[in-house]
Amino acid sequence: MNAEAQLKTATSSPGDDNAKRRQIVQGAREIFLARGFDAASMSDIAKAAGVSKGTLYVYFENKEQLFQAIVHEECRVHAEGAFSLDHTDHDVEAVLTRLGVAYLEFLCAAEKASALRTVIAIADRMPEIGRVFYETGPAVGIARLADYLKAQSEAGILSVDDYELAAAMFLDACKSTLFMPVLFNFRGTPKPEAIRHVVDVAVRNFLRAYRAPPR
Repeated sequence: MNAEAQLKTATSSPGDDNAKRRQIVQGAREIFLARGFDAASMSDIAKAAGVSKGTLYVYFENKEQLFQAIVHEECRVHAEGAFSLDHTDHDVEAVLTRLGVAYLEFLCAAEKASALRTVIAIADRMPEIGRVFYETGPAVGIARLADYLKAQSEAGILSVDDYELAAAMFLDACKSTLFMPVLFNFRGTPKPEAIRHVVDVAVRNFLRAYRAPPR
């Protein structure tokens, strides 16, 4: 442990550590979005975060670890928002519509698409970053939606035989025609009415396939 790390351990409180860490992560996010992963340097990140390089290295060993932290935080916030599903809410159409719209708004935001391009670009040579992104992002969303669909099936609202597959297929349907053009920088963020139209179609098709027959 270097002298600065020893000083930090001796004098800082958990609240101070969390605030400083958030400050560094925010600075790193700005640099990664503006320059991409490969062009970003720890010096640039320290400057953007308003800390010394020594302080930066106290919290993060390298920019790979920093990028992983950003990916994990973005995925966590999204999962706790859009994918916080109430299993006692049996209005499946409304729940899926809210989820689909929030999901598309998140994915198709310019800064989110840029971050995803960066993950894809470096996942081949740094598979750990790709693994962290998938496990804390898409996998969590699919699992939480699958749990909701299971609850609705057990309540007799839906009739789903493979919850994980049904969840993944619904989320894929929501992305139809909108997400890929944004990902490849072919089009900008879709308008709210376009998102709502695609989600409405995805929800109708899902309910047509999985709504339980009348008792």
